[in-house]
Amino acid sequence: MKRFTVLAAIIIGLISTPISTLAAPLDEVKSIVRVHYKGELPSNIEEIDSIEEIMEQLDPYSAYFTGKEYESYTNTINNTTTGIGVTIEEHTSGIQIVGTFEGGAAGQAGISPGDIILSVDGISTIGMTVQQASSIITGKEGTTVQLLVLKSNNTKQMYNITRKKFTIPVVMKELLAGNIGYIGMNSFSDEGAVLVQKAKDELQKLGATSFILDLRNNGGGYVHTAEELIGLFPNSPDAFKIITTSESMLTKSTKQNSLFPANTKVLVNGYSASASEMTAAALLDQNSASLYGQTTYGKGSMQSFFNLSDGSILKLTIANFTGPKGTPIHKTGVKPNYETAVGYELIQAHKDALVEANKNYKKMSALHNVPTTKQFSITFSDNIVQNAKQKVELIKLGTTDIVPVTIEPKSSKQFVVTPTAPLEKGAAYLLFIHPTFQSNAGIMMKTGAYVEVTVQP
Repeated sequence: MKRFTVLAAIIIGLISTPISTLAAPLDEVKSIVRVHYKGELPSNIEEIDSIEEIMEQLDPYSAYFTGKEYESYTNTINNTTTGIGVTIEEHTSGIQIVGTFEGGAAGQAGISPGDIILSVDGISTIGMTVQQASSIITGKEGTTVQLLVLKSNNTKQMYNITRKKFTIPVVMKELLAGNIGYIGMNSFSDEGAVLVQKAKDELQKLGATSFILDLRNNGGGYVHTAEELIGLFPNSPDAFKIITTSESMLTKSTKQNSLFPANTKVLVNGYSASASEMTAAALLDQNSASLYGQTTYGKGSMQSFFNLSDGSILKLTIANFTGPKGTPIHKTGVKPNYETAVGYELIQAHKDALVEANKNYKKMSALHNVPTTKQFSITFSDNIVQNAKQKVELIKLGTTDIVPVTIEPKSSKQFVVTPTAPLEKGAAYLLFIHPTFQSNAGIMMKTGAYVEVTVQP
């Protein structure tokens, strides 16, 4: 038998082939489990007469695949798949949606991360493994599956979803307002770190001076990708500490030539799992970046794949891992430096990045729950001469938007800033008054100022 490809991941897609254990070499599986399994061994392993029964007594991250199932599984990690477009994980109440993918049928139907699938075509999902749920949720393109879903507000809703092909981008990028580079990473695919570095370099050419890396809802993937991604951060020589059945060892990151700036911000949430947590813990332990969001999922176990003699594959938990300095992950998750409310991770990180870029600016009193038609008054201590160089920026946080404004004198010491379009309900903004105003005596404003603004829902 051959052992290969170590991963630290929850399953990020859906496998379309039913599980079959009839032709598997049972003795091989028993031998591998006895030697390598990181967990409590089944007490009756010698008497068990099927692989399926062995798998039922192991942790939820260990699994058995036929060759075809394994091919489908690796396709999902590399974001090539057919199905309804979700990331899933086992849950005591059924099967939980960890994430949905843009263009996938589930997201388009209104299914959201955190929702729990209670039944599939009338079959209860309680006690199902991810593989078992996958086999009945997926199917041929154009066919329909019926899901009973428990929503986050504790209501139940029935969905009839048509299966279809979809493409999952591993990395997304854009230049946020204020020259802040945003990179979203959906999966630790085989070339995930390479794609992140490419996105970083491209954003720097567009003018990015700092970065936000988004690992929210990222269920993980390949360990080597995490090692490479950690190596993109300054002062990150180590990737993780691994604890197997026989030893504990420190694993180095893969050093890269082009690094993120030291003030890079990384977003995580309760659905950032496995390789995402490995990355988060490494950055936290080595002070290599600031983490924003909520405590991560808590999957600090590592799986390895064993190629069996009949072509089938055993995926087995073979180790637990922590941060390089021992920050625990498994069943606890990684707590970020800056905890935010759900949905405000990017807004907070973007705000902090903008303030850091204008670190000499004075913070003014925040304005909360303003109307969408809000006008802003700026009052100076001296008489101000109006000129064409006066600059005020209104930036919508978490976006690329700089809202156009007009600047009009109300008196010799006061100006009124008026957005040319209504503000968005519930949105957050930063109003920057740049040091471009001049007094009658020809004295320039010494430093800029900024105001935090939130709009009423």
